[in-house]
Amino acid sequence: MHFLNRFKSSEVETPSDTAVLMVGLGNPGREYASNRHNIGFMTADRWAAAHSIAFNKIQHHAIVALGRSGERRVIVAKPQTYMNESGRAVGALLRFYKIPAERLLVIFDDLDLPFGAIRLRADGGAGGHNGLRSIIQHLGGNHFARLRLGIGRPPGRMDPAAFVLQDFNRAEAAELDALLDRAAQAIDAFLAVGIAAAMNQFNTNPPRDRTVQS
Repeated sequence: MHFLNRFKSSEVETPSDTAVLMVGLGNPGREYASNRHNIGFMTADRWAAAHSIAFNKIQHHAIVALGRSGERRVIVAKPQTYMNESGRAVGALLRFYKIPAERLLVIFDDLDLPFGAIRLRADGGAGGHNGLRSIIQHLGGNHFARLRLGIGRPPGRMDPAAFVLQDFNRAEAAELDALLDRAAQAIDAFLAVGIAAAMNQFNTNPPRDRTVQS
């Protein structure tokens, strides 16, 4: 695990009964850091930074940050298993922290949404996303919340697998900060008012300055 070793911890944390596990999906390594497929990692980083939460633990194949949003304990994780094995880390973290799948939020890229669109869902299938498929397989079900971040479809006949492993183009990069900020707001809404109310607020392509209602 090279540089990750310095973050290893065997300390057991005991979250409250309302603790949430938030998982951003992506691939580890500098070569993947700016890829479209890593927008889940980017969103986890953005939300953690906004709440002054540091990723300073390695637990169960993931880089982990522990913090709070209001009175709610939040565990933020970025699996280091590579995308297709994300479920190994997610399942282990849920068991370790004794958190039910109903308090899991998974953040990931979605080819079927145009770039800049975000969608919260309470459950659903994998939709062709290998990271999500791995999580569903390891949990034995799909009843967990997810935040889908649109990256659009590849141009022409380009292989989608190659497209997601490319960096955002110049036009997309110029809009990426706004997308990550809106995604972080959607996470705040999910934590504050729950999935149904957050869906009502953010599943309509809201303006960038939309605030969380409570």
